Amino acid sequence: MKRTAFVLATTVCTVGILWAETGDNPYRAGTVSAPTLSSQEQNSVVKMMPENGAVDVNIDTHLVLTMADDVTIGQQGFVSVYDKKTGKLVDRLDMSIPAGPTQGQPNNPAAQYSPVPYSYKVQHVTNRNTKAGTPSGVNAWDTGHYQLDIIGGFSDGFHFYPIIAQGSRLTIYLHHNMLEYGREYYVTIDKGVIKGFEGIRGKKGWTFKTKDKAPDASQRLLTVSADGKGDFSTVQGAMDFIPDSLASEQDGYHVLVKNGDYEELVYFRNKRFVTIEGESRDGVLIHYPNNEVFNPHPTDIKTNELKGTFPSRRAAFAADNCSDLIFRNLTLKTDCKGQAEGLLVNGERNYFENVHVIGDGDALQANGSCYWQNCRIDGGGDTILGRGPSFFNHCTITSYGAFMWIRNTEENHGNVFVDCHFKGLSDYAEIGRLPDNKGKNYPHAECVLLNCTLENIPACGWGKIDEGAKTATILEFNSHDVDGQPIDTSKRHPLMRQLHPLHDAELIGKYSDSKWVLGGK
Repeated sequence: MKRTAFVLATTVCTVGILWAETGDNPYRAGTVSAPTLSSQEQNSVVKMMPENGAVDVNIDTHLVLTMADDVTIGQQGFVSVYDKKTGKLVDRLDMSIPAGPTQGQPNNPAAQYSPVPYSYKVQHVTNRNTKAGTPSGVNAWDTGHYQLDIIGGFSDGFHFYPIIAQGSRLTIYLHHNMLEYGREYYVTIDKGVIKGFEGIRGKKGWTFKTKDKAPDASQRLLTVSADGKGDFSTVQGAMDFIPDSLASEQDGYHVLVKNGDYEELVYFRNKRFVTIEGESRDGVLIHYPNNEVFNPHPTDIKTNELKGTFPSRRAAFAADNCSDLIFRNLTLKTDCKGQAEGLLVNGERNYFENVHVIGDGDALQANGSCYWQNCRIDGGGDTILGRGPSFFNHCTITSYGAFMWIRNTEENHGNVFVDCHFKGLSDYAEIGRLPDNKGKNYPHAECVLLNCTLENIPACGWGKIDEGAKTATILEFNSHDVDGQPIDTSKRHPLMRQLHPLHDAELIGKYSDSKWVLGGK
């Protein structure tokens, strides 16, 4: 989206979690508790997760250290994981490699849209069998020198933070799908990875053994728990386990996510008939610092919201080419500003209930039919983006800038809101806008508000609508303030049509029917 006055930042966030923190922290002298640690004055390990010598560890585990003092991450050395039996190197993080870009990439005038639709092949692509960065479409190899990790079968890979530090606690993110069941591993950390810490060396400093086997193939209820006490420790681990393109609802899976803080970049594709349900909406937080700067589209390929385009990598949580999914009782959040979705969903017949989405520009991008029940969406501007159709029922949306930029074609409806609450957080919070976008617009864009509560919304209702969108459908009926009093619509944008309770009763009835809205045109 084009950033306007309400933008807070456009670069990747730098909120004390980057791998390349600078400056020295005043560490206290510490004593070591393991023979493999240096006896010099240093920051010392207070707790390991998994614990040294732990058994029955999930194969998707993060490695977590709690230190005696606050930590600063260095820019040299390796974190390495070895198979204890064979001595084979299983995974390695090179801390001299930057996590990802911190400035937007330059515009490439030669970039084109993919000449053929992007193909979502059903194949098992992981870091163990494919080099991260392998083009999955017609795009060229990425020549940038950044951390790369294949997540959810996306061979182009994602930039990621190998270590995220919060105070005295640091989380080490191994490359996905590198650990196996029934194996014992040991971890080494070089001096320089953590400033003021001599590291962990040898085969006994930090060892753990994974579970003997995966969940039974017939098991349809999977538990995710951040403390390692479930079938998986991460949402990504559970989704990686579930087969692609399940044939029917009877084959479906139910993923129960226990309350906890899940700081992970989640991306999966080709999933059907999966329910992802949190223990409670406020208790389950799935988040990551990601945006268009940190994980941009390929420099030689343009992207848009149309079917067949190259997939976006900028969301904290993305369900790509997925259908018949249910999301319930979750908070999905990006920790960055800029073009940064908390949730991006591409697919059909996806259902969301009691889900909280937190993003910035384009906080929610929804492409394909979606039903939203009692959800909350918080964003910075163009808060709801995508081609639709989406039906919002009793949802709350807050925004600093325009609430939406609708991009549906004539093939389907756009965004319909019934009994929803729009809360503007600035004077720029129009309901929507339709400016020309790089020489094009959306003449079939559709937005309908029925019985909605409007709070701190400009009297014009809608913002800029350029010539290319003069045929858009923008309908409003019975909008009221927080006290239930009718909104004065006399100063509305001239393209906003006010529906009459009698003359337009049939049309109001149709737009109140989610099946009619989501079923196409």
